[in-house]
Amino acid sequence: QYINLRITIKKKKNYGRLIKRLKYKLHLKNIVLQKSDKNKVFHLGKLDDYHKKSEEYMDKTKVYKCLGTEDPLPDLIRRTNKYLLDLRLAKWITQKQYEKLCINSNEVELAHLYYLPKAHKPGTPLRPIISGLKHPTIKISKFLDELLRPLFDKMALKSTVNSGFELVKQLQEWSKDNMRQ
Repeated sequence: QYINLRITIKKKKNYGRLIKRLKYKLHLKNIVLQKSDKNKVFHLGKLDDYHKKSEEYMDKTKVYKCLGTEDPLPDLIRRTNKYLLDLRLAKWITQKQYEKLCINSNEVELAHLYYLPKAHKPGTPLRPIISGLKHPTIKISKFLDELLRPLFDKMALKSTVNSGFELVKQLQEWSKDNMRQ
């Protein structure tokens, strides 16, 4: 048993070394090894292609921008915490809610955009993914969801949508009935 354990440990060390060597060699050749979008497979692609497709996506959507060395996080934290304090002082939220929602700079990071290759499609387009689980406003988002979810669920029970056209029609009717109040 002792010998088997030593062999297993040695194999794991060798796998670790092998992976490091592969990463280094791929880096030298400007090749990216990335998990693919749908399948449990990996995709090898040229780094330049990833950069080009990323820039094309950002140019096309005009929604994202590279921040470079700019870091808006401290200002976002400061402004959000000030707004929460204003809500607390105006008694719109309780002290407990204020403490729960306040942002600790050690626990947050900016949301970021990354891509997974769609290896099953011609030309291997990229699927954009936004990672925002540690975004400064995530606690506020969860708080609002908890607050509004019961109302939404109650309202959603009253309606069924079978098509996009029907959805637009129901939204227009809801607007007529509720926006006048």
